[in-house]
Amino acid sequence: MININESIRDSIVVAIPDAVVHVQGSGGHFVIEVTSAVFEGKSLLQKQRLVYRSIKELMAGDSAPVHAVDTLVTKLPGE
Repeated sequence: MININESIRDSIVVAIPDAVVHVQGSGGHFVIEVTSAVFEGKSLLQKQRLVYRSIKELMAGDSAPVHAVDTLVTKLPGE
């Protein structure tokens, strides 16, 4: 059986290799925290786009396992 929390984490790490990712949730609703140096100098919107772009396949279609990201936190290392 596929663990969707792991799938979310793995998809983010593929797109942002240095990311430390914590995912909580079920039932299609998730809380995601991503820490990465790649966020340096980026606006909040740019940071969120990086993360959402990495999980877009998990959010596509009527039977997508991710319906909503209730909270998305993006941080720099040391924050």
